[in-house]
Amino acid sequence: MGSLRNSFCGVLAGFALVGPAVGGPVEDGFDAYSRGDFAKAAQIWRPYAENGDPQAQAFLGDLFYAGQGVARDDKLALFWFKLAADKGNVSAEFNLGLAAEMGRGQPRSAAQAFGWYKKAAAAGKVPAMLAIARLYRAGGAGVERDLDAAAGWIEKGAKTGDPQAQDEMGELFRLGQGVPPDLDKARQWYLKAAMQGYPPAENNIAMMYRYGAGGPVDYERAFGWLHRAADHGMAAAKYNIGAMYALGLGASRNRVEAHVWYVAAINGGDPHIRAQAEQALALLKAEMKPAEIAEAERRLGH
Repeated sequence: MGSLRNSFCGVLAGFALVGPAVGGPVEDGFDAYSRGDFAKAAQIWRPYAENGDPQAQAFLGDLFYAGQGVARDDKLALFWFKLAADKGNVSAEFNLGLAAEMGRGQPRSAAQAFGWYKKAAAAGKVPAMLAIARLYRAGGAGVERDLDAAAGWIEKGAKTGDPQAQDEMGELFRLGQGVPPDLDKARQWYLKAAMQGYPPAENNIAMMYRYGAGGPVDYERAFGWLHRAADHGMAAAKYNIGAMYALGLGASRNRVEAHVWYVAAINGGDPHIRAQAEQALALLKAEMKPAEIAEAERRLGH
């Protein structure tokens, strides 16, 4: 199950804004942030942060971490995150974990990241659960590799209904990592996440249908889910649509359509998919007639 894709996707957690404040002047800062007026947000949040408001402290840490409205300063970001985390701000705990994992403002430390993630996960933050699982799956300094423990944390996140965690459960069952391999269960978990509009899962359930993994081959459903993922900007889905047209799977073989979709994948913002699509397009163009290439280029507006 690999030639058409290499695009069963696991998405790493990213550094996250702590979320809107409950109300009052701190929320005014978030409104400014949402408008892109980061300097105004910093101006509003700073006095509240200095007076001990944990949300304002966490927000201000975000700005210093990203260099938005203020000069980027990782150490100041960690200073404000730690003040907020000491008051129980869960997102600040998660962000401290991510900073430790990435080595931002401090030496890289998986063990320290693990500790912060566990605090945030204990408060129910799903990205922290997935981050713990990521550390267990990778192993290394400070965290022993443990696929069973990783699966346990992903399952905990998936049971909250989080689509990324559900997609990762699908991956575990597909690969048999920390759980017995079970393509039927993989399909079920991918479908749960895809039904919530999670683009990697939309692509992944499509490929399960395309290959008949965990159930019968269904090209119509594969095309349907791939188009949904492509509409959500998923470069892998665009590549896979191109490949299905190139191979004549679920539709008549159509080299012009394949050409158009491969170009969309090339321009989709994923370097790995770009390399695959460029190679596939070069092979396809070697087979195409000049009139077909001209039609594809007309469709692309060239």
